Amino acid sequence: MLLNGNNEFLFHKNIPASMRQNQKRLGKDEWAGFQFSPLLVLCLILGTGPGLWALGCAPRLSATVEAQAAAAQVVEDKYQLGPEDAIEISVWKEPELTKQIVVRPDGKISYPLIGEVQAAGKTVKELREEISKRLEKFVTDAQVTVLLLKAQHYKIYVVGKVNKPGEFVVGRPANVMQALAMAGGLTPFASPSRIVILRRSGDTEQTLPFDYKAVSRGQFLEQNVTLLPGDVVVVP
Repeated sequence: MLLNGNNEFLFHKNIPASMRQNQKRLGKDEWAGFQFSPLLVLCLILGTGPGLWALGCAPRLSATVEAQAAAAQVVEDKYQLGPEDAIEISVWKEPELTKQIVVRPDGKISYPLIGEVQAAGKTVKELREEISKRLEKFVTDAQVTVLLLKAQHYKIYVVGKVNKPGEFVVGRPANVMQALAMAGGLTPFASPSRIVILRRSGDTEQTLPFDYKAVSRGQFLEQNVTLLPGDVVVVP
């Protein structure tokens, strides 16, 4: 693929079929001066894929995929494992080390080669890092993955003017709309535009606004946050 000094597209043998048809229809001289941006030319050369997302060559992730990614990040960084949580541990290119394990009542797990590991009280990320470190003497450059399969201690709370207020143990991260659905929805006397999420972070408490009506219409979707363990949804 060639460009002249004016960033004009000249010719390349791998031009897509639709463009070759345009070349024939426009004629050689007209096609030679057809304007292409440098970014488009780069995309045509390299194709599309996850690595080109930042260049704008690949399509953006859907809202659903982005929400799933956000939920996975919450589990990775925030959720502390506890007894009866189910996890899967795997090591790349070491299939015999792929194990599905339930955290014991004493908070520990047993894993091949390294034995007992304290899991309760650790995040998925912290547990992965500890297993990776302890495997170093047995597996060269061990690439460890830890997945949370079922959470028994991921508790959220919905209070106020909902049909079924209370504590909810969810097996995986849930957003505000899902929490309200678990609570049976709003009562006729609720103020849907004044809902708040109370979130404690260390010694401070955050208040996050949530406008049920707006989110239901597809507006302010960023308010439909993934809830963290211990979050309280208050419906006035």
